[in-house]
Amino acid sequence: MAHDAERAVRVLNHEAVDVLVINLSLDEGAALSIADYAAYRRPKAKVVFVTSNSFFSDGSIFQHATNAAVMLPEDTPPQDLAAVVEHYAGGAESTT
Repeated sequence: MAHDAERAVRVLNHEAVDVLVINLSLDEGAALSIADYAAYRRPKAKVVFVTSNSFFSDGSIFQHATNAAVMLPEDTPPQDLAAVVEHYAGGAESTT
């Protein structure tokens, strides 16, 4: 778990990651920067974006982040979010 972009990069550098859950509300484009770095460092990892606003409601997130798997509302129940992560983790290959 990482609460900022710097920690997320450290995790991506040192641990196998199959799925990332990234809040699009992170400061100054950090969410897309993390997703972009993950695409480079862990190219098979999928990104589940969560957001509280409708900025990417047109589906354009998939044009900005090639590793985006899905975008969910921030208030998605935890068990539903966990099911989505499990779904995408099951289809990913570890990239160590």
